[in-house]
Amino acid sequence: MFKNVILYRVGPEWSATVAQIEEGLDAARFVACGASQEKSIGWTEPRGEANGPLVESVSGQLILKLMVETRALPGSVINRKAEERLAHIEATTGRKPGKKETREIKDDIKLELMPLAFSKESKVFVWIDTTARLLAIDAGSQGRADEVVTMLVKCLAGFAVTLIDTKVSPTAAMSEWLISQEPPFGFTVDRECELKAADESKAVVRYTRHPLDTDEVKLYVESGKLPTRLALTWDSRLSFVLTEGMQLKKLSFLDVVFEGTSKGKEDGFDADVAIATGELRKFFPDLLEVLGGEMGMA
Repeated sequence: MFKNVILYRVGPEWSATVAQIEEGLDAARFVACGASQEKSIGWTEPRGEANGPLVESVSGQLILKLMVETRALPGSVINRKAEERLAHIEATTGRKPGKKETREIKDDIKLELMPLAFSKESKVFVWIDTTARLLAIDAGSQGRADEVVTMLVKCLAGFAVTLIDTKVSPTAAMSEWLISQEPPFGFTVDRECELKAADESKAVVRYTRHPLDTDEVKLYVESGKLPTRLALTWDSRLSFVLTEGMQLKKLSFLDVVFEGTSKGKEDGFDADVAIATGELRKFFPDLLEVLGGEMGMA
């Protein structure tokens, strides 16, 4: 849960009870792909228990889960089958099918083969902090996060969000930390980084398991290679990779977070949510602060 985070600010006008959210999500409950269906998207139970609630409230924090199932056929398979069918038509009728007929043949083949295609499921956890008015989406790409936001807007009346936009861009902040070799208070710079040239060359330098407080790294940044990813640790409790687009990757809670806690099979979900949201609620303000705060906020 929460290996990646894309962070949004929830609009001030929206409010809803858990029951109202449940009702809204239920209208778009996940249903598996039909035989000829390429994609299905909908809400499923966060606990993984069939016919359970679609929104869980743990210590006042709301947890949802979006399921996306896709079926894909390799284009090479469709093209090969189409070529065989087109060749048969030309051999038996003496005419060569046009573009429209070729397209229709490919569409027919796709429908015929779709029931045989392997399906792939992706689950995205969603966290709404109604007190801090934050939305955190455990998505590895902006495209997947956009799908989640679209579903939320569709299902929850009056729901609106904006991407978190900080006064200091992540790229500018990461550049300063690498040049000065002084991380912000409460944070440490770890041993992973990606630097990309801003010119036409688009040259990329990547460091993995490598110290970054070196003259070499400093020189790269000073010469114009901009950091697009930087591994950091917050308060010796949470490690992550910050990206140029304000995405948080590879979130990992360190052992100190779990000291004094015990999790059994029955309370595993509640414990995971309580620990994760409890830590992240303290982490997010610190991260926003070292990035100069949010745009439009006092």
